Amino acid sequence: MQHIFQKGTDPSKPTLVLLHGTGGTEHDLLPVAQIVSPESPVLSIRGNVLEHGMPRFFRRLSEGVFDEEDLIFRTNELNEFLNEAATNYELDRSNFIAVGYSNGANIAGSLLFHHKGSLRGAILHHPMVPRRGLKLPDLSGTPVFIGAGTNDPICAPQETEELQSLLTQADAHVTVHWEQHGHQLTHTEVHAAASWLQSQFNQG
Repeated sequence: MQHIFQKGTDPSKPTLVLLHGTGGTEHDLLPVAQIVSPESPVLSIRGNVLEHGMPRFFRRLSEGVFDEEDLIFRTNELNEFLNEAATNYELDRSNFIAVGYSNGANIAGSLLFHHKGSLRGAILHHPMVPRRGLKLPDLSGTPVFIGAGTNDPICAPQETEELQSLLTQADAHVTVHWEQHGHQLTHTEVHAAASWLQSQFNQG
């Protein structure tokens, strides 16, 4: 998968796996990583699917309707890529934290839903429920930050609450941060995620 790797200045910090939104690239979230955990190694990935020329991480049938078969395939593909990248770049595979926005947050959520131990934690900006009717793996000890909009036209508050509930039932430790800026990723939301990460992983 097309990606950018930055070694970071402190290899003991979690590796940030950056996953862009629809139409984004592997460059989009690099400034976010600098705010969230500036010393961390960074693995920023470009989605392998194109929708009208716009990169995504998996196909969708329409707005808000995922192609589940492709979602599962692409989630497995991403997990395999993370395994390979950990070996190639000599990273601790058990210390990966996803930072995803919109479509990227959805595939990060799908990793949590499908692959036990694939992520140590996740920062999900404006995610949806990746799949329903699925038995989730045991996520005890996995912290998850969800950034959401009370007036998000793409991801309704009920969707956020449902995702929070599903992750909590799997024993993940979920924190939800609400904003009032629709589907936008704001500075205040990014800084809230940064504070959360420091509190969860003692990065003081």
